[in-house]
Amino acid sequence: MTGGTIARRAVGLVVAAVVVLLVLGQVLGQPILLGYVATGSMEPTMDAGDGFVAIPGVVAGPIEEGDVVVFDADELHGGGLTTHRVVGVTDEGYVTKGDANPFTDQDGGEPPVSDAQIVAVALQINGEVVTIPHLGAVIMGIHGVLESGYGILASTVGLTTSASSDDLGSLLVGLGVALLGVGLLLDRLGPTQRQTSRSTSREHVLALRATLGVIVVVLVTVATAAMVAPSGVTEYGLVSTDDPTDDPQIVAPGETTELSRTVDNAGFVPVVVVLEAESEGVAVDPGRVTVGSRTTTTVTVTLTAPDETGDYVRHVGEYRYLAVLPPSVLGRLHAVHPLVAIAAVDAVVVGVTVAVVLAVFGGGDLRLRSAGDHVPLSTRIERKLRRWR
Repeated sequence: MTGGTIARRAVGLVVAAVVVLLVLGQVLGQPILLGYVATGSMEPTMDAGDGFVAIPGVVAGPIEEGDVVVFDADELHGGGLTTHRVVGVTDEGYVTKGDANPFTDQDGGEPPVSDAQIVAVALQINGEVVTIPHLGAVIMGIHGVLESGYGILASTVGLTTSASSDDLGSLLVGLGVALLGVGLLLDRLGPTQRQTSRSTSREHVLALRATLGVIVVVLVTVATAAMVAPSGVTEYGLVSTDDPTDDPQIVAPGETTELSRTVDNAGFVPVVVVLEAESEGVAVDPGRVTVGSRTTTTVTVTLTAPDETGDYVRHVGEYRYLAVLPPSVLGRLHAVHPLVAIAAVDAVVVGVTVAVVLAVFGGGDLRLRSAGDHVPLSTRIERKLRRWR
């Protein structure tokens, strides 16, 4: 393999990784290692359409004044992800502001930002945000084309004409599968090229390590997505007023109220769910539950109104782990860090997968027998059916 071939493959892998990370970020509603700004509110630090390296909030460490954070806003732009700088730290939360804006987000009606709302922190080196010029502009252009294509497709087949992130994510996945199929078809039917080097691969033989690696990557990806995607933070509005009503979230100052929360599991693997208070004045009982396959359970969320009247927001975090380890063990690992618990679950998935594959197929390469192209399809089917008689 020449140096040029290695370089082309490396560039292809990098581009594929960037696309995958950005697509997953769009589908999950939060940046994964890469993000971008859509407006000029952060100029001159970041121009509209610039990308940046996003460190997930769970591993970014304590937030400090001067950090550029991605947070799930309540009011800005109708709610949604916003990338602004932290300009102040208060007991109620962080004060944020776009570098190009003349006033803070909180002056414009956005409540102080809590730790639970922060999903990522922009990487800074020597106080400067690491940016990727025009990355976001390219992604927004692709996003616009996809929205237009989805609208045309939806109007043709009678679907909703409003494309959500899940719809566009599914469209991207489908497009990728289609392109892969076209590529394989062209590879099989296209013009043949003269073989200029001797191949060391064996026909109808699959290398065990490569096959096992693909299986492990797929299973770990699915397992991690099953834990990360449903996790998140839930907001509860609370009104502290001298005129409480029958609404359980409108109470007198200093009073407490209880709400029921349903925790469901739509999958076939039991999960351990850890629920934590992400702000003051909220508690969850029990804080850890095990939910069986395709079942639900109920926990109690207790909210305490401040002594001062006003509107408040309380946050409860939910973290899910596949129940491949005892709940007590997962609880202790979660207490260290959520990523530690996820890594432990993935390690179990890898270990079990490797053990099963080696037990079934042994340690040698996998040999696939072929009937040959000269054997008619009807004969092949007949031979297959004879095995089941």
